[in-house]
Amino acid sequence: MKKINLKKPGLKKPDRNQIIRICNLLSVPLQFLGCCVLYLVIEALSRHSLFQAWNYMTESPLIFLYNAFLIFTTSLVVYLVRRRILARLIVGSFWFILGCVNGFLLTSRVTPFTGPDLKLITDAIRILNKYLSPVMVVVVLIAIAALLCSFVWMFRKGWKFQGKLRYWVNIPLILVGILAFAGTTRLALEKRILSNYFGNIAYAYQDYGYPYCLAVTLFDTGISEPTGYSEELMDEIVESEGEIKATKEKNLDVNILFLQLETFIDPTEINFLEFSEDPIPNFRKLMKKYSSGYYKVPAVGAGTANTEFESITGMSLRYFGAGEYPYKSILKETTCESAPYVLKNLGYATHAIHNNEANFYGRRSVFSRLGFDTFTSEEYMPDISDTTPMGWVKDHILTDEIFKAMESTQGPDYVYTISVQGHGDYPTEPMLSDPTIKVTGAESQEMNYAWEYYVNQLYEMDQFIKELTDRLKEFDERVVLVMYGDHLPTMDLKVEDMKNRYLFQTKYVMWSNFKMKKKDKNLAAYQMAAEVFNRLGIHEGNVFNYHQTRKGTRNYQLDLQSLQYDILYGDRYVYGGENPFSATALQLGIYPAVFERIEPAGGDSYFVYGENFTASSRLEVNGELIDTKYISPTRLLVQNLELEAGAELDVAMQSNSSTKKVLSRTDVQIYQAPEPEVTPEPEVSPTGEADLEPETSPTGEATPAPEPASTPEPEK
Repeated sequence: MKKINLKKPGLKKPDRNQIIRICNLLSVPLQFLGCCVLYLVIEALSRHSLFQAWNYMTESPLIFLYNAFLIFTTSLVVYLVRRRILARLIVGSFWFILGCVNGFLLTSRVTPFTGPDLKLITDAIRILNKYLSPVMVVVVLIAIAALLCSFVWMFRKGWKFQGKLRYWVNIPLILVGILAFAGTTRLALEKRILSNYFGNIAYAYQDYGYPYCLAVTLFDTGISEPTGYSEELMDEIVESEGEIKATKEKNLDVNILFLQLETFIDPTEINFLEFSEDPIPNFRKLMKKYSSGYYKVPAVGAGTANTEFESITGMSLRYFGAGEYPYKSILKETTCESAPYVLKNLGYATHAIHNNEANFYGRRSVFSRLGFDTFTSEEYMPDISDTTPMGWVKDHILTDEIFKAMESTQGPDYVYTISVQGHGDYPTEPMLSDPTIKVTGAESQEMNYAWEYYVNQLYEMDQFIKELTDRLKEFDERVVLVMYGDHLPTMDLKVEDMKNRYLFQTKYVMWSNFKMKKKDKNLAAYQMAAEVFNRLGIHEGNVFNYHQTRKGTRNYQLDLQSLQYDILYGDRYVYGGENPFSATALQLGIYPAVFERIEPAGGDSYFVYGENFTASSRLEVNGELIDTKYISPTRLLVQNLELEAGAELDVAMQSNSSTKKVLSRTDVQIYQAPEPEVTPEPEVSPTGEADLEPETSPTGEATPAPEPASTPEPEK
């Protein structure tokens, strides 16, 4: 029987080679399409929502395509190798992993993954188990191993490009692609589709995309060299300051206190909120009586360390890279002129205080490069048990620490205090059973709860301000105290929400326990220290003298940029070519811990005695930290411990951060096991009876031994 062909005429099975030729022909648009899909996944990971990522793509298509173009540009390298599928897999995996890292970090912090974080990658690997459960660590390791195995398999068995590698064509085309991307970037910046200044880095990532912002924070760092930078230019800037007034010796006994209040603002300046009563009555009362005004800050919603940097150094963040933290960049390498260094030369002792852990923003190392003598973090505070529902230590604990710093020295003090109570996140469910301040007016009940929680923290911080100023009124030394908020809260506030139509400012008060003329003016954070110095007749330091003499003059900002560049990145012409500031031997805590002795407490337990212990104190045995119970500033308890003679003992102060690193240690002692108590056996006389020592009476005379009792005869 003749077979019947059931196939339709004209249709042939697709030729595999033909499909490959078509894919090769369309490889560039297909690769770009793949980058778009990959970028959508990355944004979904970063925003923790595919729906939000889709909205971002549809609402900001130009920015979305730009970021996809950035990823595509990094993938052009695949056209230089034969194993192009493997190369695409490696590049795509790299970006996918970066997206996973950013999404993971944003589950536990506000700041997204930035360029400086890449420098801390080894530390991140070491503390991975602090953020992930053991099961998740295993899953991550298996996934990485599987990915590496797939790379190896693809390299050995995978597909390869069979055509000729025409480098003379491919390399110029790749360069054209890179130049096209550079031109697109410049055009996007000129048309303000993108921005290279990030007031709030978290908002910037949401607005401009993760790949672009990561690249900016990675490559755009430091201060660019000013046009015409030279020794002659710096001489002209210094000469433009004119004659510098002499410092008034009579005011060098004034203690200078700065109190940076975490996310402290005047909430009545938010248009849509209503309050049952004034949340900050004490701060408002002080503003009416003492010098005050708006305080221009370099950040919104986050960036405490940058407001801190400006207030301490007198330098402006506007000249640094987008979203840059000098604490994480240049101050990891060099010292910097600052208020502490200037005042130390005038006989001041300099102290930093922060009721949060010491390693936050790298302060433990940075403060030594800013000229501080001591740094008291929460690890060195005796009682940090009073916390907010979100776990932040309340600010009232700072009052005692400020006084402890001033009372520890004979001369004047500069004390820079950073509070933490107002820190976010702000819960969108009721966390306060009976809030003092009732808040309404937000867009939803959930946001009313968030604002109510935040505003009640402000109210408690305001009470702390009253407690501090009341005690300072009675202090027997002169004090000037500057109080201000570091930035607005992370609440998606917009310009139209604020009565002053500006997001980058809070308010300040310059309080004193002696008479100072009230002068209300608006100041930037980098101008405040110079203003305080000027009010006290202190005219020292290149940056502070510059603000005192050049503020408001022509080229004030341009010359400030040159001055900052010369001091931090240039040839230091203003110092004669050498950096005059050496890092200080920073002492953690006003009074360091002292380990005196260890004594048995029964069983396998021991009491550790000493001074200045806190809840972060740990007994260390031969370099190993032991679980330790804090009892008081002079006593600790360790249990289930077997000590051997010759063991090396000390008391270590352990960081409260996830790293659990040791911050400082006491001197080491060598453990000497106590001699066992021996009960002497009575000597036996030749008659077989024990010789007993005669007892001594209270008068010192021997008491005769009692005669032995006679044995009664048995009854008959």
